[in-house]
Amino acid sequence: MPKMRRKADLPTKVCASCGLPFTWRKKWERDWDNVKYCSDRCRMGKGKSA
Repeated sequence: MPKMRRKADLPTKVCASCGLPFTWRKKWERDWDNVKYCSDRCRMGKGKSA
């Protein structure tokens, strides 16, 4: 059985679009190294200035 982690212990990154920090999510488990944006909204608006 996997050991439970506190949210504060999860890895974090800074969003390439908005500059805000975001934490690891289970759905990003396999692709965490390639995740750059905190949300679909930031990903779709990557060419626009915040």
